[in-house]
Amino acid sequence: MSKTILVVDDEPRIVSVIESYLGQYGYRVVKSYSGEEALAVADKEKPDLIILDIMMPLMDGYEFLRQHRKQANTPIIFLTAKVEDEDKILGLELGADDYVAKPFRPRELMARVKAVLRRGAMVEPDAGVLSIQNLVLHRDNRSLHKGDQSIDLTPSEFDLLAALMSKPGKVFSRLDLLDFIQGVRFEGYERTIDLHIKNLRAKLGDSPRQPKYIQTIYGAGYRLIGE
Repeated sequence: MSKTILVVDDEPRIVSVIESYLGQYGYRVVKSYSGEEALAVADKEKPDLIILDIMMPLMDGYEFLRQHRKQANTPIIFLTAKVEDEDKILGLELGADDYVAKPFRPRELMARVKAVLRRGAMVEPDAGVLSIQNLVLHRDNRSLHKGDQSIDLTPSEFDLLAALMSKPGKVFSRLDLLDFIQGVRFEGYERTIDLHIKNLRAKLGDSPRQPKYIQTIYGAGYRLIGE
């Protein structure tokens, strides 16, 4: 069964271009031209991925993401003309998995789409449950528990933590971690790893200055503290 992708943009021409490319790869596309409409479409269609514009009237992409995250944890790729670091940081902090700047190259967007969908479907039976300290991560149903507390993670946050927990003590570079969450290396987006790690620490109640779980190895990357 083909994956369903919701494309949200107030520019019909851009929606049409994306729909055409997604169709060539066999994806089922549903469309929306406003944030308000997209909330209803997402609730009805339950898409596997959302490609979301930021700059829309009335309800922008940020507000859509805030509202949608109350209902579902759908992977989201921001498609935006806003390229300032502050805009990227806000989107990722709200739970977006990736962003592609306009004007975009369709082949790069398709690579991002395939990578996000691929990691969402990944299951590793030989390491289905990872347990470190009081963290228990289940790869089969992509859930995380800290003691008795269930913690909701975005797909990118989950895959980063799974990578770190798979080899406690090992230092992963940012490019190494990009391989886990994107499947391909986009060096210009290494900063996204720092932002996802920041979000993970907040959800785990971890401190970068006195880390219990995720330690920064300056000049090298990150590692998970085993004990």
